[in-house]
Amino acid sequence: MGTWDTGHFDNDIAADFAADLDDATEAGRTDLVREALLRAIGATDYLDSDEAVVAVAAAALVAEQCPGGPAVETVYGPDEPLPRFPEELRALALRALDRVLADKSELRDLWVDADGEDGEWHRGIGRLRSTLTAAISVQP
Repeated sequence: MGTWDTGHFDNDIAADFAADLDDATEAGRTDLVREALLRAIGATDYLDSDEAVVAVAAAALVAEQCPGGPAVETVYGPDEPLPRFPEELRALALRALDRVLADKSELRDLWVDADGEDGEWHRGIGRLRSTLTAAISVQP
């Protein structure tokens, strides 16, 4: 995986995911985000870093649409407008991030080795988790 920074789209795999989103129909974009989250959640053994990277990117896009959500401001993210995601994706995004941070996650292991457990990548994931948690707690 080519990684050049700690941002959620600052690697080859996430940038490819953004291109896939741009190539998809509007409904297809929602499906791609949902599928990325579900693949990470459904990993029962070791979570591959490629699947984890895509799940983090998808979660960042979901969190962006939450009240107070951090904007995805990168040239490597999707160029095409994204549809309004269903609120149910917020809980999936949170679960996917929890899986990425859990044991048996290659991406987590790589970032712990590179930056420690309190590095910028982990703080970025923490901000996404906080946004999603707050948005879920205010849902009707």
